[in-house]
Amino acid sequence: MTVRTPGRARPVAPWVRTRLRSAPGAAAALALLVAVTAFLAAALPLAVDRYGDAGLRRSVEAAGPGRTTVQLYASQDSAFTPYEEWEAQLRPDAVRGPYAEILALSGRFLPLDPGQSSHGVRTTRRLAAPDPYLSRPDGIAPEFHLVAPSGLAGHSRLREGRLPTAPDDVTAATSAVEAAVTTETARKLNIEVGSVVHVPGVERAPLAVRVTGTVEPLAPRGAYWSTTPVLRGPSLLTVPGDPQRSVFWAGALLLPPEAAPVLPGTGGFPERYWMLAPEVSALHGHDLPRLTSAVASLEAGPLLQRARAAASPAVDSETSLDEVFAEHTELRSVIGPLVAVAAFGTGTVAAVVLFMAGGLAADRRRAELTLLRARGASLRGLAGRLLAETAVVAVPAAALGLAAARLAVDGGRPSYAVAAAGAVALLACAALPLRAVAAHRAVRVHAARDDLASARPSRRRTVAELTLLALAVGAVVALRTRGAPDGEGASGDGLVSSAPVLVGMVAALVLVRLYPLPLRGLARPVGRLRGVVGPLALARAGRASGSAVLPLLALLTALTTAAFGGSVLTGVADARDRAAVLAVGADARVEGLRALPSGLADRVRRAPGVRDVTAVSVSYDGRPPGGGPTVPVAGVDPDGYAALSRHTGIGAFDPDGLKASGAGPLPALASPEVADRYGTGRFRVRLDDGSDITVRIVGVREQTPALAGLDFLVVDRSGLPDGPARPTALLVTGDRPDAGALREAAGGAAQVRLRAEQFAKYVDSPLQSGAERVYTAAVAAGAGYAVLALLLTLLRAAPERAALLARLRTMGLTRAQGRRLLVLESLPQALLAAAGGTVTAWAAVRLLSPGIDLTTVAVSASSSPAGRAALRTDPVSLLVPALTVVALTVGIAAAQAWWTGRRGAVRELRAGDAR
Repeated sequence: MTVRTPGRARPVAPWVRTRLRSAPGAAAALALLVAVTAFLAAALPLAVDRYGDAGLRRSVEAAGPGRTTVQLYASQDSAFTPYEEWEAQLRPDAVRGPYAEILALSGRFLPLDPGQSSHGVRTTRRLAAPDPYLSRPDGIAPEFHLVAPSGLAGHSRLREGRLPTAPDDVTAATSAVEAAVTTETARKLNIEVGSVVHVPGVERAPLAVRVTGTVEPLAPRGAYWSTTPVLRGPSLLTVPGDPQRSVFWAGALLLPPEAAPVLPGTGGFPERYWMLAPEVSALHGHDLPRLTSAVASLEAGPLLQRARAAASPAVDSETSLDEVFAEHTELRSVIGPLVAVAAFGTGTVAAVVLFMAGGLAADRRRAELTLLRARGASLRGLAGRLLAETAVVAVPAAALGLAAARLAVDGGRPSYAVAAAGAVALLACAALPLRAVAAHRAVRVHAARDDLASARPSRRRTVAELTLLALAVGAVVALRTRGAPDGEGASGDGLVSSAPVLVGMVAALVLVRLYPLPLRGLARPVGRLRGVVGPLALARAGRASGSAVLPLLALLTALTTAAFGGSVLTGVADARDRAAVLAVGADARVEGLRALPSGLADRVRRAPGVRDVTAVSVSYDGRPPGGGPTVPVAGVDPDGYAALSRHTGIGAFDPDGLKASGAGPLPALASPEVADRYGTGRFRVRLDDGSDITVRIVGVREQTPALAGLDFLVVDRSGLPDGPARPTALLVTGDRPDAGALREAAGGAAQVRLRAEQFAKYVDSPLQSGAERVYTAAVAAGAGYAVLALLLTLLRAAPERAALLARLRTMGLTRAQGRRLLVLESLPQALLAAAGGTVTAWAAVRLLSPGIDLTTVAVSASSSPAGRAALRTDPVSLLVPALTVVALTVGIAAAQAWWTGRRGAVRELRAGDAR
């Protein structure tokens, strides 16, 4: 006999499973919405981290090892240090010992590359080598640094001979040592294996350095060879103070570390060095404050003090890595707030859509929840059950979106992605319970009328709206007065970055309050029209749900963000294009150091994409009287050059005023600085070839296509002497000239520069391109959520509209009239959103433009040839999204009317249907 233990009765049907089985389509739609939103939310911080890391690494790589390597060095402790003690300090063990400690100490704060870091001994003063076989360009003996680096065998490939060696007992009195040179040094200075280079000694005979081998660097651009470029290869230097500007070679002789004690016997003033190369692949943009602090500590802080304790009190440091970090921080501080604007806008629209999805579910289940409350269900119990059934769908969907984001975007900090996806899951889970609790706080059978025409805002809502208005005003004022936030907390100044969103939210609340007014004004004139469609559509539009503030908020925020983002992207593109055309002067420029060949202009003119060619002769060293600064002089053909100026929009002028008359001074266009300096009187200018011309300034232009700079003169080329009149540059206009064809036509006689290539050069940082991609994706996502908000709004009213059409068709309403009814009913809110969004976006751009400078974003520099790149309204970004909203609203309403007509009226008028 089986005895049942008394216990709690098992429920007949579990709530969550029953609800999911009863509405699988709604559950799947919610899961898809949450998964996509979690994916976008998690991908944003990952993408920001990725392009931030790539931008920092590109900045460090572009700066080069000469600026980014931290160099610690120690000279002789005292001028009275005995040779024996100084020799002991230069021996390999004495240099290698502190290196290991310094590398380990610094690596805990600044990622270092042990493979490219090095240590050794080097002379700080070049030593002249009088050997006659060495290369002497202007008859001046070459000079050498003597360097004893560590790890030469591991960083080079032996090409000829053998690596140098030295005994352990080398001293300052040693008469000869061995050395190696790079293949480039050997080739340029005429050094062979077995050559002996003599360098002067101090109180001793010259030191003989015998070359035993030539080596080729394995990574010539790495920090080991490029921190001090003379190690890699020699360079030509100019003799200081020489009026003839004579040049000589400066190179390096690579000694073995055991030979370093010989260096005090030369006049090179040797020093020990420890080079710390940063590990570029381990640098992260979000670590910039910590990295900057570590570099500062190595330059003059605790880390430098520890290095001195490990090596010598005379240790000092030198690097420009802090300047590289500061330049990157400046660029990041400008780009960060702009990306935050898009993130705030898209995040707001996504949150509104999630709330709308919860509201749609609450409205569909209003009768069910009302019945549960009438039968005694508590608010806490009801909210808990709704939370449980939503969490079963939302949490796995958010986890799936997070996993997809991690797979799609490599790198980045996962904690921020998890937090973003968790916030989406939390919002999705809370939307339905919160809306249900708000709607069913009191137990009632029939809900009160809730529409825009009858709704009366409460005091709490008024206080909240006024608070939001104060925040928006504060954000706009802060942005206009102090600009976009910069510095370490640039991306975290939420109030300023959310200014466009706050403006859109305030506009949405204002429009919701004003919405009934035009409807009441139109009620009487529309009532006089024949037919029932117009008055009925207007009456139904006035009875739209009072919760329409959410879709209107989503639409206005999306339209404002899209217009603001489009204006930013358009402003950046325009600034780059303007800077590119100012730098090149035309669509393409073919320029040589001397006069161009006579047939080059015809060959260039025949190249694909070339429409016209303007020949220009430029004398860069024009010398006016009085010994003032030189002024570049451009000789042009007035008619063609005037057409070019109009085409580029740079310094347009009347060609007749520039033409030479054959008598008197040449008319000239001048920059403002030159015009202020010489006035409108005639004055003489000596050109590069020594000939003189007399000019008179007849016009002033800020810029001119032929010359980029503050000073210039432009004259008629026909009035110049024969030599200076020969063209030195060709300014090409056309529709995307073929770069390959132009370079083939120019050959080796000239350099070719294209406007399109210069445009591309301005995007030299992944920080810029990555931010633009994130901004574009955020704006596109915001537009998608706005469309989804529009769809949810229409879906919310779809059952009631379908029932209305069915009832009216039984009264004789035709299908065409039904379509017009739904279209006219949805038009007021669509037109309100479109017009309000356009005006709000225009006002936001106008209000915020004084505080936003796009120059750094456009050209990766604080200044641009085109001047300050300001934010301007973009008509396309203003009108296209607004017109899209109207078109979608009309299309969806027409499609709903068509679909309802196909289903018939019987199904919509079933007995007992609550609709």
